[in-house]
Amino acid sequence: MKTRSEVRFILNDRDVVLDRVGASDTLLDFLRIDRRLTGTKEGCAEGDCGACTVLVGRLYDGDLHYDPVNACIRLTASLDGCHVVTVEHLSGPDGKLHPVQQAMVEHHGSQCGFCTPGFVMSLYALWMGNADPTETEIETALQGNLCRCTGYEPIIKAAKAATQLGSPADDALTRERSAITAKLTDLKDGLRVDVRRDNSRCILPASVDDLADILEQMPNATIVAGATDVGLWVTKFLRDISPVVFLNHLEELREIAISDTAITLGASVSYTDSRAAMAADYPHLGAFWDRIAGWQIRNMGTIGGNVANGSPIGDTPPVLIALGALITLRKGGVRRDLPIEDFFIDYGKQDRAEGELLESITVPRPAENAIHAAYKVSKRRDEDISSVCAAFNITVEDGKITAARIAFGGMAATPKRASHAEAALVGAAWSEASLLASAERLGDDFNPLTDWRASAEYRLKVSKNLFRKFWLDQQADTSNARLSA
Repeated sequence: MKTRSEVRFILNDRDVVLDRVGASDTLLDFLRIDRRLTGTKEGCAEGDCGACTVLVGRLYDGDLHYDPVNACIRLTASLDGCHVVTVEHLSGPDGKLHPVQQAMVEHHGSQCGFCTPGFVMSLYALWMGNADPTETEIETALQGNLCRCTGYEPIIKAAKAATQLGSPADDALTRERSAITAKLTDLKDGLRVDVRRDNSRCILPASVDDLADILEQMPNATIVAGATDVGLWVTKFLRDISPVVFLNHLEELREIAISDTAITLGASVSYTDSRAAMAADYPHLGAFWDRIAGWQIRNMGTIGGNVANGSPIGDTPPVLIALGALITLRKGGVRRDLPIEDFFIDYGKQDRAEGELLESITVPRPAENAIHAAYKVSKRRDEDISSVCAAFNITVEDGKITAARIAFGGMAATPKRASHAEAALVGAAWSEASLLASAERLGDDFNPLTDWRASAEYRLKVSKNLFRKFWLDQQADTSNARLSA
């Protein structure tokens, strides 16, 4: 396999070539320390506050797409073949403020100013894609940006006013789009990238087949897709993650295939990119997906990563379990399919052999007469970790429940099905009484723990209450009226 020992990308209007990159090197440190681009701020160092927001552009099927991401947990080696845009790139050649920046000034959207560059970059990404957003769209775009002194009202007003001060058609990213696309196309040489700094090593496979070969040779390597989990190993726990094998550049793992029977998501499909396909078949997942972290994290984080890390409080596994998803695991040239609920064995233990990778996730399309819902309970409504996550998939025929799949996260050492509660429903009438009786069986399914997020008593009580909420939500949803007649 031919290799290249350099990471190459574009930073604002300059080409960058790095032949010394460590596995734990972050984009934020590179920007602030190496390039002295200090407009990008360091706040939480875990992807929560948004002060470090930058745009990262990459080619997908020949088209250039930009996403706001958190520079604090974006690892530098993963930028190969990308265009990184920082707040310094927004000003015009005459030094004038960008329309988004000018709107922030005119509407008093900044006090201390520390968080302002991150807000500007998120609003810039929104403005480029939607110059006339609704207030809900603005609030969703700002979920990953925290302000502690200004307040959000003037920032929202600035977002609405930005389009009156300039058009995305006149923006620098629009004017230079063809040139950047050509440059990034030239950077895609199809080679494996293998770059080091001292004893730290980063590998970007040339293809999925190359990835499978690498993992057979290096089964203990750290696999990184979005780095929304691994990034914190670096910034909070100072862990040595070398050698790292990166996945997010492999377009084969970012594909979404829709057939008559299933939606298949490549393991590196992000939350953002998966939303439309999942919500088209399962409309309730649109609002649920928007509760997963903030915009920057949804752009970085992957469905495959959320499953593969085996967290008992991951947001997507309960949903995927309830929907009956299958995962495809690959070792070398051998693949095997596994029901997703069987992947989670115990806390920190999954059914994945050394050198085996999670390649894709297949979600069945909705069955006739099935009712679905998903709920997330957390201390904050937005950008918070679940205390309890629940997903329901109930089939009703002629007023009777004929099948039930109910899964919970945050209630056990792994995300898992509520088998006793399911059994209590099958054959019962589709009614509130049946759901409440089923909820009483949760104590047979789970013995939740107490931690700083929630007590065991609270978790069990709120889980039972979600059965009542599920029933009430279905009565309010006229699309399911025929099932409850």
